Amino acid sequence: MSFTMNGVFTFAPVILAFVIIPSLELVFKPNALNLSENELQKASKNKLYDWFIYLIFPIQWVALLWFLYAIQENGLTSFETIGRISAYGMLCGVLGINVAHELGHRSKTHEKLMAKGLLLSTLYLQFYIEHNKRHHKNVGTPKDPTSARIGEWLPAFWYRSIVNVYLNAWRISNKECKRNYGSAFSLKNEMLIYQLLEIALVLTILMVFGLKVMLFYLAAAFIGAILLETVEYIEHYGLTRIKLNEFRYEDTNPKHSWNSNHLIGRLFLFELSRHSDHHFKAYKKYPTLNNHQESPPMPTGYPGMMLLAAIPPLWFKVMNPKVKAHSRK
Repeated sequence: MSFTMNGVFTFAPVILAFVIIPSLELVFKPNALNLSENELQKASKNKLYDWFIYLIFPIQWVALLWFLYAIQENGLTSFETIGRISAYGMLCGVLGINVAHELGHRSKTHEKLMAKGLLLSTLYLQFYIEHNKRHHKNVGTPKDPTSARIGEWLPAFWYRSIVNVYLNAWRISNKECKRNYGSAFSLKNEMLIYQLLEIALVLTILMVFGLKVMLFYLAAAFIGAILLETVEYIEHYGLTRIKLNEFRYEDTNPKHSWNSNHLIGRLFLFELSRHSDHHFKAYKKYPTLNNHQESPPMPTGYPGMMLLAAIPPLWFKVMNPKVKAHSRK
């Protein structure tokens, strides 16, 4: 709709994500039921669930090409141009980064390659390094830039998280490359390769479609990054792990992530909102994620919580008492 229609319809993905879905989640009650052991085994082996996310890879790249052509349509108003940029930005966040997150935790080579390909379409390949090698290890501690602190405003978190995730990815990659190959200055440096790929993509868009379209693409990719970081903000807001000694924190368990069982958001985000179980057992595939009684529940689904986070005083009024109540348990 966004790429073929005009007027308010260019904002169709935004309206779906932040008007229709949150409204429905206010009506429908969350579903906390888990699959039985037999159902979990069947779901983990059902290839249909894998193909659902494999299909996102070509869909995302076709959407990118479609966007690059659709944004050039003659007669587009500034309002409609912004609408189409926001549409591809939504795809970057919901399909590109979100599905890459799922695939990046998989063990098969082709799944990891698809994860990287999806992140390339959003110019956020640093996420692959930092998330898998630092975030899961350091979540809920001061070492993790993507664990929001109680009282931290969302824009401040965006800056802290985006900058430090990028820098951490370089630190991790440089250290690994130096350890394995003797020097960080090498084409075997993972982060360097990712940066060259992203630069190549942006320059290709510049040469084929021109400066204006390239800038529109960069704006859409930035929207995708902001969506991701907003999700990161709500997933761990105010939750911390106890420091046991100078060298070690308590193990990560389901109480260290906010959880949402609101069904519509779960379906649209491939069960991302059952985030507590994901951090408890990161290897689990999305259809097998469980609800845990000790997981702190969100008042509503992810889209509604993201809207709430965009109004910091209201967010603090709702969430700070919940953080403090949960920390006393």
